[in-house]
Amino acid sequence: MSFFGQTKGTEIEKQIAQLATGEAIGGAMYYALAKIAKENFGLDDVAREFVELGNQETNHGAFYASLNGRYPYDEKTFWQMVRGLSKAEYKGEGNINQLADKLAELGVDSEAVEQVREFALQEKHHGEVTKAIIEKYAPKEDNLDKPVYVCNVCGFEYVGDLDSESDDYKCPICGMPKTAFRKQ
Repeated sequence: MSFFGQTKGTEIEKQIAQLATGEAIGGAMYYALAKIAKENFGLDDVAREFVELGNQETNHGAFYASLNGRYPYDEKTFWQMVRGLSKAEYKGEGNINQLADKLAELGVDSEAVEQVREFALQEKHHGEVTKAIIEKYAPKEDNLDKPVYVCNVCGFEYVGDLDSESDDYKCPICGMPKTAFRKQ
């Protein structure tokens, strides 16, 4: 039996959602502590420990989100999400480069700006990897006549009738409400 979506609609759904968010934030916190330990204090061993803790926290968050059915677990919507995610990753490269430009304008340390530019390249790489996965494994799309809605924040593309989603639908990438989507 699959655990995906088992707590959706139950009395503990909110608690599970809070755990998912808290664990994801915890993962980011440990990764940040790892960077600080390594770069500010030269504590490579401590940094490695914090990275492992961050990996575990992120895994916990993914489990709770899956338990609540936050991400699609049926084949059709799974691939629909992966396709939308892939397009958002490609768009992310440009968005992150714009952020790097703004950071440079503000006089933020040039090494930090270059790190953000590296993140932009990684976003593009994420798009390339997900595109290759789609080409190799995903069934062919049958949505030529379906509308496409794009999240204004992250660029995720929702294919189909967004109005069929509940009012509490959120972008699977950035968590924005469905009101943040615009029909393309």
